[in-house]
Amino acid sequence: MTKDPVFSRSLKIALFATGLSGIVAEYVLSTLASYFLGDSVIQFTLIVSLMLFAMGLGSRISRRFDEDLLATFISLEYILSFLVTFASLIAYGISLFPALTAVVIYGLSIVIGLLIGMEIPLVIRMNDAYEELKVNVSNIMENDYYGSLLGGIFFAFIGRPYLGLTYTPFVLGMVNFAVAFWLFYLLKGHLKSEHLKKLRLASLFVMACWGLGLWKAGDIIAYGEQQRYADRVIFDQQTNYQRIVMTENKGEYWLFLNGNQQLSTLDEIPYHEAIVHPMLSQLKQPKDILILGGGDGCAVREVLKYPSVQNITLVDLDPAMTELAMEHPVMAEINQNAMKDPRVTVINGDGYTFLADHQNYYDGIIVDLPDPKNVDIGRLYSVEFYKLCYKHLRPEGLLVTQAGSPYYAEKAFHCIDLSFQQAGFNTLPYHTHLITLGEWGWILGSKNIPQEKMKEAFGRLDYPDEYTHWFNQSAMKMMMAFGKSVFKEDLSQVKPNYLHHPTLYKYYLDGKWELY
Repeated sequence: MTKDPVFSRSLKIALFATGLSGIVAEYVLSTLASYFLGDSVIQFTLIVSLMLFAMGLGSRISRRFDEDLLATFISLEYILSFLVTFASLIAYGISLFPALTAVVIYGLSIVIGLLIGMEIPLVIRMNDAYEELKVNVSNIMENDYYGSLLGGIFFAFIGRPYLGLTYTPFVLGMVNFAVAFWLFYLLKGHLKSEHLKKLRLASLFVMACWGLGLWKAGDIIAYGEQQRYADRVIFDQQTNYQRIVMTENKGEYWLFLNGNQQLSTLDEIPYHEAIVHPMLSQLKQPKDILILGGGDGCAVREVLKYPSVQNITLVDLDPAMTELAMEHPVMAEINQNAMKDPRVTVINGDGYTFLADHQNYYDGIIVDLPDPKNVDIGRLYSVEFYKLCYKHLRPEGLLVTQAGSPYYAEKAFHCIDLSFQQAGFNTLPYHTHLITLGEWGWILGSKNIPQEKMKEAFGRLDYPDEYTHWFNQSAMKMMMAFGKSVFKEDLSQVKPNYLHHPTLYKYYLDGKWELY
């Protein structure tokens, strides 16, 4: 191969671009795995580890190629362009067959990792004639790592929030295609004639597939999304934090976050009355209420029924969720436009950080968050978090949280109760049956009322009929009663949930959710 300084510079630029594409491919596959397989921490760990392992294998396999390294590298980029472009479409398509979803996503991670792992060794060997070894290796690795940084920034701030999992892979595919086509065009003088025709055909094939995929991507993703739900999808949005989906059937509506039910109009009223009215009815003239989570606005709707309430602060991480609750006609009708009430202040941020950074005091705090399926959400069910809540409550203030199912996940329910107690609260667990969720429960905490006195006080409270559709005194008495353990769980070994020792998500995942 004749020495050509353009050749060396072109290889380094190509590695910068492929470094960008490679890291984003890892993030896309990790996000897909989290969405379809659950537990984002585990899935990100598995996908990144699998891809790094596969990259090591790819580096080893690259030894087998002794000739035509440029043609091999360009061919790799075309193959990568095809695979990363269609990764999301393949994942959504295979979701029609749940048993195969994990196999396909992990399989794609391994294959793409193998190909990415071959890139750097091949480029180092091609660039060997231009630079001494220490300069060659450092320059190649430097460009790859710089590309990875830009790729991470792109995925975090552009790809995921704006392009979503539908179109981000097409950007990646175009990056790999552009690298391959640019090298082919610029350095074709370094290619043997027998490779030129094959690579031209590969260019046309990949470009045609990319264009066809881009044209049909929205329809394919929408079809795959629809197959995940029993009812008609009327709204879906990928935000920077989660995927929001609304479905409808015979005038009833469901809201899903990352595929998990957040509410259903079939039973959201009993749920939200149960989390709000026991606490609000016990408080004397409550004025300031904090709601953490509850971005759908339904808990706000219930709190607004109390005329003494002057300020409701709602802290929800995702601005798209609170915007949906305010502006979407279905959600606004469900929450009765509660989010636009002048007494309501909406803050988009992390609930833990909000409590740590503010000094406000409240008569009541309502924690209406998704189930603690992973460590990240579990921190908002930790002893440290409940201590922050304790600090922000007035002396007679109360704290309540949704706590999952006392039957399907009894250990998780008990863990939340213990975490409350460890933070200094006296606790009152209660539960009821909901149409779409089955047996569901809540934990209520008081600074100074013992549990038995709480049971007595809540059992004799009057719950005004004009405030509730379902909830009343009889319901409250029933909800405080628990029988013996249904599945004979050994609760004596359950530990509280701490930030430094997270236990809750394990108890939750070990629950008997297959019965649900």
